[in-house]
Amino acid sequence: MRTYNEELKYLEKVTPRSWRIKKGFVSNMNVEGLFYVNDHLEKLMFDELKQSCNNRGFGGFLPAMKQIGNVAALPGIVQKSIGLPDVHSGYGFAIGNMAAFDMSDPKAVVSPGGVGFDINCGVRLLRTNLDEKDVDPIKEQLCQCMFNHIPVGVGSKGIIPMNAQALEEALEMGMDWSLREGYSWAEDKEHCEEYGRMLQADPSKVSSRAKKRGLPQLGTLGAGNHYAEVQVVDEIFDDYAARKMGIDHTGQVCVMIHSGSRGMGHQVATDALVAMEKAMKRDKIEVNDRQLACAQISSQEGQDYLKSMAAAANYAWVNRTSMTFLSRQAFAKIFNSTPDDLDMHVIYDVSHNIAKVEEHFIDGKQTTLLVHRKGSTRAFPPHHPLIPVDYQLTGQPVLIGGTMGTCSYVLTGTDQGMEDTFGTTCHGAGRALSRAKSRRNLDYMDVLEALNAQGISIRVASPKLVMEEAPKSYKDVTDVVNTCHEAGISKKAIKLRPIGVIKG
Repeated sequence: MRTYNEELKYLEKVTPRSWRIKKGFVSNMNVEGLFYVNDHLEKLMFDELKQSCNNRGFGGFLPAMKQIGNVAALPGIVQKSIGLPDVHSGYGFAIGNMAAFDMSDPKAVVSPGGVGFDINCGVRLLRTNLDEKDVDPIKEQLCQCMFNHIPVGVGSKGIIPMNAQALEEALEMGMDWSLREGYSWAEDKEHCEEYGRMLQADPSKVSSRAKKRGLPQLGTLGAGNHYAEVQVVDEIFDDYAARKMGIDHTGQVCVMIHSGSRGMGHQVATDALVAMEKAMKRDKIEVNDRQLACAQISSQEGQDYLKSMAAAANYAWVNRTSMTFLSRQAFAKIFNSTPDDLDMHVIYDVSHNIAKVEEHFIDGKQTTLLVHRKGSTRAFPPHHPLIPVDYQLTGQPVLIGGTMGTCSYVLTGTDQGMEDTFGTTCHGAGRALSRAKSRRNLDYMDVLEALNAQGISIRVASPKLVMEEAPKSYKDVTDVVNTCHEAGISKKAIKLRPIGVIKG
């Protein structure tokens, strides 16, 4: 095992905000690694590496830098394995690690570890025409009403009527199912990545166990870092982009929903990992870490996973859409109005755990790639054909959720991001402490009192979760966002602060 000083020889600072991981940092690297940090985040990354060199474990995973290197050793990867500023250790891939694979290379792979267990975990933002002064006097009632409307917590069950047939249709149709059933507005899907439906979804590739887990959970928030928040526009950095999103002043009230595919997506990932371990033996695929189980994109296992992953992604869009419907109902009830009169339109909906087929330029040549984004967000630039017509001049809105009680951001995609990171940016704050460490070091009453002192109303199903999701457990989201902005891979548009938090 190399010493910390020996490891440093493979690392080189290339810009004020990025470091290169040279080949040889881990074995069999096909391309180099790259990660983005500012001074504070840099210290966290290097401390983690130093800790692992001193044989002190942390949460059972390799340090994020090593994971970025291991991903660079996967067959078919192009250009580089990239770590965004919120990068931290995860299963196989680090969370906040993206990588692109050449679809024309028969050896190129798809890896469930590069998508994550919560397939299409993502964020949706709704605007309203309400002001903070309208909400403040009834903030407690509004949060309670949202908490009553949206099922939360680990075992929560949805209230959207659902049977086996309806689930099959939802898995195939995504938001088109929600629209047909009356839970969505027609224009909602216009402001959603993939228009809320991945067309290659095939529900027959989803195991009956995954469907069984997903059936009762549609329209539920779940636990962990998922939330629904009532937020207020705190700062506008880009007036033109904000106006295009229907945000025209500070104090305007928004709603942010952060959730994914619940137990169903988890089961789809688990099933695929089992199938791929066998495929790796058959196709003689070698990886540095067995958590990076993968299959050739063109293989039966690779195709089955992509079709079942797309179905789980559709489920997640239906899930966020169902909670949008419930949030609109809660606001309508409290303000004795209609969601339409409250202007509760979807600004955008982004995924941050997904693999998608995209066209990018490699060495000046248009290439079809399978882009894995795990804990990272698509951030396409102005004039890109896959973003809505309203955002053609601003670039795609990118929603960056904060941690419980901290601010969130809306960014926009840039041309430089398209060039440097395959149109990808960060997804949130990124953990700084493991869940176990958070529970040991923090007291939930202290966390709740601190939120109360900030004027944040909170409804939470589990005290244990309060410690795990406390702001101190995470990197500073402003650090993360500023790093992306300064590196030019996305651009700050709006800052939001929470006034009400609903969590599992």
